[in-house]
Amino acid sequence: MSRTSGRVSELIENWCCKIPKDCVKNCRKANILCYNVAMSVLSKLSVKIIIGILMVALVCASAQSANEQTAFEKKAFIAGDHAMVQTYEMDAHGDLQEAKAIPRGTEVTLPDEKPMETAEGNFLRIDMGSEDSGNVGAADGADRDGTEADGSGTANEDRIEADGAAETDNTGGTSAYGSNTDVTTAAEMCSELKDISAPDPPRYVKPENLVGSRAEVVQEKELFVRTPVTLYCSSKGPEIAGFAPKGTRLEVTGFAGLDENGEVAKYKVRQMAETDSEAAGKKDGDTDSTKDAAAAEGYAYSKYLVRSQEEADKNYNKNGEYDKAKKAKFGMNLHGGKATGLDYYPFERTTIKGNAFCREARGMYLNYAAALNYKPYVKIIKETKCNAVVIDIKSGSLSYKSPVAKELSPKSYKKAHADPGEYKAAVQEFKNAGVYTIGRITCFNDSNYAKDHPEDCIKTGVSGSRWPSAYSRDVWYYNVALAIEAVKLMGFDEIQFDYVRFPEAAYEMSLDKKTDFRNTFGETKAQAIQNFCFYAADQIHEAGAYFSVDVFGECSNGYVTAYGQYWPAISNVVDAISSMPYTDHFGNADTWSQPKAIMKTWAKGAARDQKKIPTPAAARTWITGYNTPFWAPQVKYDKKKLKQQVDALYEAGLDGGFIPWNSASPADTYRMYKGIWDYER
Repeated sequence: MSRTSGRVSELIENWCCKIPKDCVKNCRKANILCYNVAMSVLSKLSVKIIIGILMVALVCASAQSANEQTAFEKKAFIAGDHAMVQTYEMDAHGDLQEAKAIPRGTEVTLPDEKPMETAEGNFLRIDMGSEDSGNVGAADGADRDGTEADGSGTANEDRIEADGAAETDNTGGTSAYGSNTDVTTAAEMCSELKDISAPDPPRYVKPENLVGSRAEVVQEKELFVRTPVTLYCSSKGPEIAGFAPKGTRLEVTGFAGLDENGEVAKYKVRQMAETDSEAAGKKDGDTDSTKDAAAAEGYAYSKYLVRSQEEADKNYNKNGEYDKAKKAKFGMNLHGGKATGLDYYPFERTTIKGNAFCREARGMYLNYAAALNYKPYVKIIKETKCNAVVIDIKSGSLSYKSPVAKELSPKSYKKAHADPGEYKAAVQEFKNAGVYTIGRITCFNDSNYAKDHPEDCIKTGVSGSRWPSAYSRDVWYYNVALAIEAVKLMGFDEIQFDYVRFPEAAYEMSLDKKTDFRNTFGETKAQAIQNFCFYAADQIHEAGAYFSVDVFGECSNGYVTAYGQYWPAISNVVDAISSMPYTDHFGNADTWSQPKAIMKTWAKGAARDQKKIPTPAAARTWITGYNTPFWAPQVKYDKKKLKQQVDALYEAGLDGGFIPWNSASPADTYRMYKGIWDYER
């Protein structure tokens, strides 16, 4: 290498170190010019001429950068009708090409007021500050809420400072003129300059993808209901504004919650004109009413919505789920609804931070009195492998004087048992013992609520008892509000709902034309039960707990029951499904005297139904923990009889655990068969 070339290399290198950082970032054309000139004329021109060219280029670049910084600067936000929005960059020929998409809601700066005109339309240049800036946190709140992005623009600057240092030779000394050691040539240095001074080329977006506030970043105009949705009065909380069945067309009027990927948590929507598919759905023939509810406006979870009518009208059948539902028929019409009218789309399983789900439970049931007298039960827990307790919150009467009940069901509040503080202290004793706590609530069999709200009860001459209707959204709200309160006030890890069904006399009620089921939205019984499970699961999960449902053993027989329970439709939504195949409920002495045989027959059917759906719940089964039959006990149920039932469950593939049922929760009996909690397969 010549002495002249060496001096040129050092001079160019020194000049480049003095380039202002803003110039290097914003003046890509000047940098490219430096590179091209150096490469083409280095061997032909004198050092003075090359230096002059570089000086002129740098002066121009500095002036251009100053003008860009002072002339125009405006904050904006990326907007679009999809979570990710396409950006563009200019290639070496000056043409715009697609670049990396960025999430809507990203805060940007517009360095140029005038759009760039191209054959494809107008584009505006944006500056994001940092490649990784955008929606740093999830937005949450009222209509079209958002959070501030936290973009940093220091990464490239740090790189320039680091790469701008003087080169060193392989002995650790600085390169000298005319040295025979390895040095960076002018051409090599200019090549490096090109890489340094032109980090990421400027980004461009279409003007329609820029708005002035976060409230405008979501641009969807309409969506369609794929899975039936509850509409909420506000973006937070369980209060119900309305309901939209599968296929409903919704106008988007706002949103709540925007995550770092531009995805919306809930849309604010208004129901639009009824579609043909909606109208067809109301002609099922198994609905108990044809009443039309007024169109409502409210918030709906985005996970249940899609972008086209065609998508909304499809039934999930990836692995033959819908085909299997077509075969789920009883020999006669039980008026519970059709299995084909239910939803089988995969339901995303929730993982709650700080609350590990009890996938395989060895549970103990405690009524409210037993829970308050916790000492003998805690002792058994500590001596065994019992890892979960089911404690009554509401079973006939409330276990504690609930603030929710005080407002919504005064009679329930008046007849409640314990003081909230006393009840909470008892629950805490079990938590201190290290077990998973499950709060049990009987839902639609509630005589106290029925006295307060006869308007929410089934009106019929078939049965003299008042039964709150599973169609009633006020009943839904009351039970879920109790559940949320119990999670937040008492600290339960899971809420278990029992009596999630219509009355056992539902078939006879359906035959009586005078029966009024209070069916506002024209659902079948099975649809009402599944839709309630969707509602409860979403709200209880948001409160920080898991959700399980108790069902009759009959609902795993491969058909929709008269009272609206159908195993696959419920198991696909809840975290745990707890069936009650009590051995004295099958009809004869052989079933309760030989518990393993009848339990295994039942469990095979339940295991079959678990495989009909993509996301089945944990099958956590109630087993018979009392002497049978309950109306005239003849057979003593000891540890051996309980173990036979559990053996049958695991042999059939139901491995979600077990809970012995004994309504009295007798400590002496639990001590007698306490070894069941140490069960080994």
